[in-house]
Amino acid sequence: MKKTVPFLFIILTSLLNAQSLQLENIMKGDEFIGNQPDNHRWSIDGNSIYFDWNPNNEVGNSTYYWNQNMDQPQLLPENEFDKSEVNASLQSDYDVIYYAKRGNLYSYNKKSKKIKKLYVSTDKIYAVERSSNPDVIFYQQNRNVYQLNVKEFSITQLTNFKTGNESVKSDKTENYLEKQQVELFQFVRDNKVKDDWYEKKYNNTKNDFPQVIFYGSESLEQLKPSPNGKFVTFRLSNYSSQKQTKIEHFITADGYTKNESARSKVSIDNLSKHKMGVYNIEKDSVYYVSFSNLSGIKEFPAYYQEYDNLKEKEKEEKPIVMINPIHNKNGDKTVFELRSLDNKDRWIVSLDLETGILTELDHQHDEAWIGGPGIPNYSFGGGTLGFLKDNETIYFQSETTGYSHLYTLNLNTKKKTQLTSGNWEVRDVSLSLDGKSFYLSTNTNHPGNREYHKLDITSKKMTAILNADGAHEVVLSPDEKKIAVRYSYKNKPWELYVADNKPNATLKQITFSTTPEFKAYNWKNPEVVTFKAEDGTNVYARLYQPKVEKKNKAAIIFVHGAGYLQNAHNYWSSYHREFMFHNLLSDLGYTILDIDYRGSDGYGRDVRTGIYRHMGGLDLLDQLDGKKYLVDNLGIEADRVGIYGGSYGGFITLMALLTKPNEFKAGAALRSVTDWAHYNHGYTSNILNFPETDSIAYRRSSPIYFAENLNDRLIMLHGMVDDNVQFQDVVRLSQRFIELGKKDWDLAVFPVEEHGFKETYSWIDEYRRILELFNKNLLDKR
Repeated sequence: MKKTVPFLFIILTSLLNAQSLQLENIMKGDEFIGNQPDNHRWSIDGNSIYFDWNPNNEVGNSTYYWNQNMDQPQLLPENEFDKSEVNASLQSDYDVIYYAKRGNLYSYNKKSKKIKKLYVSTDKIYAVERSSNPDVIFYQQNRNVYQLNVKEFSITQLTNFKTGNESVKSDKTENYLEKQQVELFQFVRDNKVKDDWYEKKYNNTKNDFPQVIFYGSESLEQLKPSPNGKFVTFRLSNYSSQKQTKIEHFITADGYTKNESARSKVSIDNLSKHKMGVYNIEKDSVYYVSFSNLSGIKEFPAYYQEYDNLKEKEKEEKPIVMINPIHNKNGDKTVFELRSLDNKDRWIVSLDLETGILTELDHQHDEAWIGGPGIPNYSFGGGTLGFLKDNETIYFQSETTGYSHLYTLNLNTKKKTQLTSGNWEVRDVSLSLDGKSFYLSTNTNHPGNREYHKLDITSKKMTAILNADGAHEVVLSPDEKKIAVRYSYKNKPWELYVADNKPNATLKQITFSTTPEFKAYNWKNPEVVTFKAEDGTNVYARLYQPKVEKKNKAAIIFVHGAGYLQNAHNYWSSYHREFMFHNLLSDLGYTILDIDYRGSDGYGRDVRTGIYRHMGGLDLLDQLDGKKYLVDNLGIEADRVGIYGGSYGGFITLMALLTKPNEFKAGAALRSVTDWAHYNHGYTSNILNFPETDSIAYRRSSPIYFAENLNDRLIMLHGMVDDNVQFQDVVRLSQRFIELGKKDWDLAVFPVEEHGFKETYSWIDEYRRILELFNKNLLDKR
């Protein structure tokens, strides 16, 4: 017995140590957690699941595969790699599919399971598409569209776009000496006759090639042939040449600093100009589409009325951008979306390619900005838009009701039907093979879920397939009988599962990614709570509570980044280091509240646009109401609350300390925006319009204008090579603090880090400073 007690003591001590979180470990991120599977997809025959994984913590991911005959996934053999690159969802109606990879043209035969390399060239091939003729495909090369008849293997160039401007030789004016030579010498006249004859006989390529379409210095984009091969649509874009910001790298291999361009800053001068052209292949002619009759295209935003120099401005067509057209299978109907570049309007239109007649199908206006799941943005396109199997009904998503829902619209009758409704969002949409149903990702049961449903189009009945709390990222098998699912829960990282595609499916786990070190700790399952904001809005938040005996009556509010992002949800957070850090803090006795403030994703239009023209307004008040919730309900002392966050979260931290002094005892602002006039165009112009037209919004939203109010303890932390929120942001605010004589602030810089830190030692140093800040300023010294 005397020997047993020390032995048990050693066992218990080692278990306790295993349960204790160390900053040095959790800041390793996925190296400590375990690298999770990603990019899951089905093989073209539906027998295997491919995915990217790194179970051995190597430098990067590799491709793994699994099928029902295997006990566990295996590394994909190198000679099978090409097959894993074939998208099983493409060209599902065909026995042979065609695709581009590494700039070359390939085919894959579903029956023989063989890949053929059809065309190899140093001039890369891309954008392979099927036509309405099963023997014809289209592809693009050197910014032109080509047609390949795979049965005859004949290639035809359909377009002849060229950069630069046309030089018309016949219009050239002869100078005096040239005229004199022709007048004086028969020899010159004879040679001219010969030259003209040869030019006409041998250099006339009109019968062999389509006419040359010169597009000058504009950017040629979105070339798309119609499936019937009769038309090619394209977009010409003129982008501003606004001055680019520069990033200076101080730690380099050769010891010299390196300067690189990053991006421009938000400005009305950044507005691009776009026009849409249609090339008629049979007539060898081009026309450009007019959008002057669109609803609201000459309407100015409401905020113009606040400015004397804008409210009487003469009406004019606002700049717009058009997004790649969608054709029905026959190629006789074409639809596409447009957005205004003031971000207030979105149109869905149909275009008769033969006549150029444009028909407005749907118009959505928002005095804040157009957005939401399934709705494309002007920078990247995307979004939900397609044809049903009848070839005359389109489906799309709209936030008209306040939440993004699914609609259909018949192009002949113009009847619009809302298929889904409620105070929840449709997150992702795919049409079933038979065209009678949609598969939907939604947050029907809880804003923090990602569920999976089947929607019958005729009855509008939704059937739950995966309905548990958490997030389900689903990929259907080619025959729709199986589903590959990436699933996670609040305290359980992403893993890969497979299931039958049926109601209330049972998931079978394929991957086991978490490390023994990660599993040794009993990770908290943070409660997702709601509290009322001052204006009555329900605000969602994750709550981490310490054990009663350890509670120190101090609290920390975490502010997630990106603005339009969700973190108070029921699945594994992209802020996984912060999740583990919050577990560590709660072990030390802190209470942590992680708030989905106004502007966050997942809660519909009113929450999304709640920050319009005033970032640091309702979003900051939500943090203060969160503090009130902690004080009123959880026994937190009002003068022992800290706040921290990165990017947008760092911005809110600064606004909290500078516009609401004495509310938070201490704050840590990571990679923070300090002046929105210095941030990028695409993000900022949505929310604050343009600094030249809405200076009020920029001044009241930028921390640098409130620097004189700093009374509470602040630390700012920033990567010096951040090409997103650039280092200049924190330098400018630091200079303001210095000039104002402020003392209660510190700046920690990280010479090799960009916006998202990469090096573990940087993460450790950053969060050590944050932990020391809160321990020093929030813990009771009495």
